[in-house]
Parts: sequence; C-alpha cells; structure tokens
Amino acid sequence: MSTEGQQSAIAYLGLGSSLGDRWRHLQDALQRLEQMGTGVRVLAVSPVYESPHLGLDPEDAQRYPPHLNCVVQVETTLSPHALLDRALMVERAGGRQRTEKWGPRTIDIDILLYADLMLTADTLTVPHPGLTERAFVVLPLYDLAPELTLPDGRLLACVVRSDRICQQRIWRVNPPDVAVATAQRREAER
Repeated sequence: MSTEGQQSAIAYLGLGSSLGDRWRHLQDALQRLEQMGTGVRVLAVSPVYESPHLGLDPEDAQRYPPHLNCVVQVETTLSPHALLDRALMVERAGGRQRTEKWGPRTIDIDILLYADLMLTADTLTVPHPGLTERAFVVLPLYDLAPELTLPDGRLLACVVRSDRICQQRIWRVNPPDVAVATAQRREAER
C-alpha cells in the first residue's frame, strides 16, 4: 500500500459501541476508515465481543448498556497522528459525542498499536495505555495476532492468560445475520 515513497505500517485499532444499533455503528466505522480518504486499508477484523460498560464508577456497569468491541488490523501510510485524526473523523461521522468521560458512545476508536512504535505525546499514546488491562481489547487482538510481541517485549499470549484479563466478564458474540442464519438453519432441520 505504499504510495509515492510513503512507507506503510501495520496498526491495530480498537472499535467499540454501546449506544443505538451497536452492530451498525461498528460496520459503518469499518467502512468509513477506508472511505474517508486514502492511506488506510482494513486487512482483518476480529470476532466481536460483548462486555459490561467500563466506566469511572463501579456502578456504571449497571447504569449503562454493554459494549460491543472488536479489533481491526489495518495497513496505513498515515502517520500515527494522522491515523488518530482519521479515527476522530470516523467517530464524528458516526455521531460520537464527548459529553462524559468514559460514558456510553455510538462509536469509539482507539489506536492500540502502530508497528513497534512507542510514543507518548499530548494527544496520543501508543501502545494504548489500557491495552493490557482490558479483556475487550486483549482477546480480540489475540484472535488476530496470537504470536504478537508487544513493543515492550511482552508476549500477547502471556497477557491473555493474566489474572487481570481472566477475571473480566466478556463473551464472544455473533453478528445478527449469523445468529438469524443459524436459527433459520436449525428451524429448517426440525
């Protein structure tokens, strides 16, 4: 995907949605990532996971709807900051409103990893600071890249088996069309 001498990089993005038609928000965000300009190509998408809302207060898990999350592997010629700008554009196009820190949202996109880069800036930290603490990021990332070594040298496979990740409630879910097709097939088999 290198154009005009630009180097391409592999990056992983975390996508999440907890408001409205969560499946549609994830699907639309995937399309917009590629369609809102050049420099991003989606290579792979993880299975989708559902998990309770992770908020600032423990009660947020009961107050707010659960999230659907997935991880996307992209090839990009955009710089990390330009990729962040693209993610923010996609969020805005998807109706994202930033009214409450860690509040529910139509769509959320985080840069989890960008090649082997380790970056700390005012507006962007890569790897994402919560990457190894959140099962809803670690498990779908593992689905895409089970052999991945994080920029700090840790194996993703070890992070997946950590107590912190294993203790979190999370489950893999099928998209509605898969669930409907499965139900129709079972009905036909009767």
